[in-house]
Amino acid sequence: MKVLVVEDDKTIADGLHYSLSSEGYEVVLCEGKQTAIETIKQQRFDIYLLDLTLPDGNGYEICEYVKENQEAPVIFLTACDDEINVVRGLDMGADDYITKPFRIRELISRMKSSLRHYQKEPNPTDKVKIGNVVVNTKLAKVYKGTEEVMLTALEYRLLLAFINNRGQVLSRNQLLEGIWDLDGNFINDNTLSVYIKRLREKLEDDSQNPKVIETVRGLGYRMSGSHA
Repeated sequence: MKVLVVEDDKTIADGLHYSLSSEGYEVVLCEGKQTAIETIKQQRFDIYLLDLTLPDGNGYEICEYVKENQEAPVIFLTACDDEINVVRGLDMGADDYITKPFRIRELISRMKSSLRHYQKEPNPTDKVKIGNVVVNTKLAKVYKGTEEVMLTALEYRLLLAFINNRGQVLSRNQLLEGIWDLDGNFINDNTLSVYIKRLREKLEDDSQNPKVIETVRGLGYRMSGSHA
C-alpha cells in the first residue's frame, strides 16, 4: 500500500514516515507542490496525505491534480480547522482532513476508512524471511523453522518496526517513539530493553550472539537487510 506524504515540516514528515512504515505502508515523502506533482506523474499511489500550506503552493492544487488523473483518496493534514478551509477541501474532492497535532492511530484509522470507500485495503507483503525466521504479516504469525513463535502484541509491533526498516539502524528513541505512537502506552527505556531481550530469546539461535536483531554500538539496533 503506497502512500504519498506531502509535508514541508521535516519533523512531522519523518515521524509519519517512521510510523506508517512500521504499519506496513510504503511511504514516499515530498516537501513541496512541484516535487509532489512530478512524483505523481511517475508513480501511482493508493492514498495521499497532503499538507495545506507548502513553500511553493498548497495542498488544494495537488488534490485537484490527483482527482483529475486517478481514483484515490486524499486526506488533508492541516493546522487550520476553520469551516472555510474544510469546505473548500471537501468541495475539491478531498476525502477527509485531520487537524494537527494528531495521533498516528487516529490518522491510520481515517486512512483505512477512506481506503474502504475505494474498495482498497492494506495488503502488505505476505511473508518476510530473515534467516530461519518467517513472518506472515497478513496473519500476524511468526515462525522459527517450522515452529510457531508466540509473541505479545507489543513484541510483534516492535518486530514489525524492525522489518519495515530492515537494514537501517534504529535508535532507542526511535523505537520508543514508535511503540508509544502505535500502542498509545508509555514505554520507558528499561522496558524497551526487556522487549528486545524477549524477542531475541524467542527468535535468535543464540540470544547472546544475535544475528536477527543486531546491536550497533553507540547507535541502536538493526535488523539484517538480507532476507528471502
